[in-house]
Amino acid sequence: MRAIIHHTFAEPETVLNVEDRPLPKPSAGEVRVKTILSPIHNHDLWTVRGTYGFVPELPARAGTEAVGTVDALGDGVEGLRIGQRVVTGGTFGVWAEYFTAKAAGLIPVPDALSNEAAAQFVSMPFSAISLLHTLSLEKDQWMLQNAANGAVGRMVAQLATARGIHVVGLVRRQEAVDQLRDQGIMNVVSTSDVAWRDNVAAITNCAPIVAGVDSVGGSSAGDVLSLLATNGTLVVFGAMDGSILELSSGDLIFKQATVKGFWGSTVSREMDAATKGELFSELTARVSSGAVTLPVSATYGFDDVCDAVQASLTPGRIGKVLLKP
Repeated sequence: MRAIIHHTFAEPETVLNVEDRPLPKPSAGEVRVKTILSPIHNHDLWTVRGTYGFVPELPARAGTEAVGTVDALGDGVEGLRIGQRVVTGGTFGVWAEYFTAKAAGLIPVPDALSNEAAAQFVSMPFSAISLLHTLSLEKDQWMLQNAANGAVGRMVAQLATARGIHVVGLVRRQEAVDQLRDQGIMNVVSTSDVAWRDNVAAITNCAPIVAGVDSVGGSSAGDVLSLLATNGTLVVFGAMDGSILELSSGDLIFKQATVKGFWGSTVSREMDAATKGELFSELTARVSSGAVTLPVSATYGFDDVCDAVQASLTPGRIGKVLLKP
């Protein structure tokens, strides 16, 4: 079978190649899946660079989320059948024609979901809804997030709105404000406007902002913190601008703010099955109804993986870049 491999840690577009690998055999409790589509996530690219929380042994495969069909069952597997569509959001090495995964970690795909939606159904959407669950916000409360035009940012806004929670989104370009408005996502402010803080105050009517989500790092994290109310919580979700947070000690002290990290893999692993089931049921309903959208920017074949990476890194992109065997 063909798989995307890298032999060193570096910029993905310089080290990813397609190579032949043996067809994997599922062990007991595992399933072999024939890949249909797989998205490119930022954490996939960080892993190829060797800068993520998980560092694989080299040479390494790549990719963590995919939709596919069950191709073979290992001993003891029940509840799945050959040909059934399934998704995984936490199986390493899915950028391949086939991969094996623990049967317990696979989710059957409802008929209502297209392959394009199913391919990106778990990782980012579940992170977004888990993030909202962790924040425990009540109806009509306000939250703030930067990187509002990113995949998670869009879904947080859509899910929060469906739950009656108010969201203000921060972006860096006015064009992103217009793009999100075209998708029905309002209350977005461009920090390129010198009056952006006043614009946030106008949107919220100076209501307290009880929680903020930072996916950028650097001074942008401090911008989010500066707008939180007393006893507000800043959740660090990502670090697009680097690993250093620039936070005002005055904001931390006088607001008595809480700063905490969020890693979706850990949250998902530690979440009880009942809660996880409820959140997935909500996600399925929201996506099926159109309340949450999962757009696709482009689809590339494995041989064009370097072009796909470049497309995924393009500013202003709307929707995920997908890989197709």
